[in-house]
Amino acid sequence: MPITQEFKEFITRGNVVDLAVGVVIGAAFGKLVNAFVKDILMPPIGMLLGGVDFAQLYIDLSGRGYPSLEAAEKAGAPILRYGAFLNAVVDFVIVAFALFLVAKFYNRVKRATPPAPASPAEDVQLLREIRDALRKD
Repeated sequence: MPITQEFKEFITRGNVVDLAVGVVIGAAFGKLVNAFVKDILMPPIGMLLGGVDFAQLYIDLSGRGYPSLEAAEKAGAPILRYGAFLNAVVDFVIVAFALFLVAKFYNRVKRATPPAPASPAEDVQLLREIRDALRKD
């Protein structure tokens, strides 16, 4: 089988397409959660904590005492951006919780639908037909 035909079969399988769709939706969902955390969730939390902007929290490892994160980055100073890390942790928790809810819903639906009863074997079906025919006589 030529490699192009083999590739075509691989790429058109349902699982590969489903995976690709899942990755694209997952990336979009990640961006949505990131925007939610950065623009909606963290500003009120920062305000409640005394006007803290989490995205601007950092530790200057050079010890020079830059006035802002931008100044430290512009100077090329070694910095630890722990505010950005906190935002990423909150992003992760929200995404993990959303995936937990999706998995929980999927499992509930999967358990709720009982499997279809298996049809009896062919010989059993034949014996039942014979029995029913004898009862009619």
